[in-house]
Amino acid sequence: MLLVTGATGTVGREVLRRLPELAPGLPVRVMAREPARVSGAPASAEIVRGNFTDARSLAGALRGVRRVLLLSVPSAAGDAVFLREAAAAGVRHVVKLSAAAVADEGADDLITRWQRRNEQLLVDSGLAWTLLRPRAFMSNTLSWARSIRTDNTVRALYGTSLNACVDPRDVAEVAVRVLAGAEHEKAEHEGMAYQLTGPEALSAVDRTRQLAQLLGRALRFEELDVEQARTALTARYSAEIAGALVESAERGRAGGKSEVDGTAPALLGRPAGDFRTWAADHLGAFRSG
Repeated sequence: MLLVTGATGTVGREVLRRLPELAPGLPVRVMAREPARVSGAPASAEIVRGNFTDARSLAGALRGVRRVLLLSVPSAAGDAVFLREAAAAGVRHVVKLSAAAVADEGADDLITRWQRRNEQLLVDSGLAWTLLRPRAFMSNTLSWARSIRTDNTVRALYGTSLNACVDPRDVAEVAVRVLAGAEHEKAEHEGMAYQLTGPEALSAVDRTRQLAQLLGRALRFEELDVEQARTALTARYSAEIAGALVESAERGRAGGKSEVDGTAPALLGRPAGDFRTWAADHLGAFRSG
């Protein structure tokens, strides 16, 4: 039995879509705080209610589970309760979605510290583990959709900073391949931390240019200063999270996110998806009318 958490998130939704093709016949249970929001799960999947900090709900969700895909939002609470209940339930292997910044010694923002703590909790849990450390998701570009639709403008901080962003669909496929192969390839995946990037490092200006070409209309890039960016982020997140995101952007400006890694293609058995392909597949979000 495989338990998938975070199934309503960016990667979780894609994992559910890929399971029937890449892991046919694998018994699947899906845990969500709001089961009604789960879509695209295999027809045979069991969908249960669960909360990362509610031990009772976790005990039920984890009963009979051997492998877990752990997709949790980094927070001060961390994954401690979940991992304790997983160990008690006899879970054998946890594949955790983390972040590439964890391996960067220069990264010390709040979100990265939370991610590091969660990784260490897993490593210390006694469970077999695999860590997936993706760079920023290409789908983060969807945050530009409204301004592109309304006034053909992209507004962002440090527009020339390079980021080897990754297609979240590739991250999902890697997760499924690791989980599906875990019973037969233990030595290959257990105790491994996989950095996952796209095939090239692009800036916000580069992505704006590619979107303009695909849309067939001119787009303007407007550089935000730090305070403008912080104000915009605070409209969506808490002040502490907004501050962490600004710190992360500073690291990107210094080149900390530009390295292209070959791990994703090796695990996928094909080239990693590029931004143009991702954008073409999601172009409707950026079109007016």
